[in-house]
Amino acid sequence: MMDCVYVDNLTRTFNGIYALRGISFKVDCGGSIALIGPNGAGKTTTLRILAGLLRPDSGVVRICGYDPFNEADRAKACIGYLPEDAVPFLNLTVRENLEYVAILRRLGDVRGVVNEILRLLDIEDIANKVVASLSRGNRQRVAIAMAIIHKPKVLLLDEPLNYLDIPTQERVIEIFRDLNRAGTTIIVSTHIMSIAERIARDALIMNKGSIVWRGSINELNSIAKSSGKTIEEVIVKLLEN
Repeated sequence: MMDCVYVDNLTRTFNGIYALRGISFKVDCGGSIALIGPNGAGKTTTLRILAGLLRPDSGVVRICGYDPFNEADRAKACIGYLPEDAVPFLNLTVRENLEYVAILRRLGDVRGVVNEILRLLDIEDIANKVVASLSRGNRQRVAIAMAIIHKPKVLLLDEPLNYLDIPTQERVIEIFRDLNRAGTTIIVSTHIMSIAERIARDALIMNKGSIVWRGSINELNSIAKSSGKTIEEVIVKLLEN
């Protein structure tokens, strides 16, 4: 099976301080993996490099087989990226934001595609509102719509459920699951284990720029059950090792 995401010996420093210390991992096409760890673990840095927004100091990155820096157009065509605290274009309406992305992604039937994603995220009633006038939760729904409108082969999510109420969280989780079932590879960064368990099948636990554990979330649950601990307690112990 092809690796849709391939990372080998990736390093990145900021002002001489390591954010990533030679991490390596891969995700099969159609796979789903959660990056789990405390603030400063390197999760967001990893996603930004995968998205082609931040150059690594060294190492190899491939998205759908392409280098996101030297083959940027081809790599980015595969990607949907939702950064933490994503902000759509504030001076445009919701519909205009989505039309812009649809045109940028060279999608056919822009109007039809936009109407479909408005329905999917249940934001038809705010389609003609300027984004600056929206609540933070509605802005997040718009940002999610912009990230998935082209049904990406690889979806990078950084704390995707921020600001969303519980019913909307449930709707969005199901949307991500449907995309994954249809073949989209998902990498999600989150502090919240319950979110990781529902979106991803595998996990990378990161701390101080290194991967300290990797495996399936089922394995983590088994370790927790056999030790009589919660999965969060297991992760804390792994972070201490």
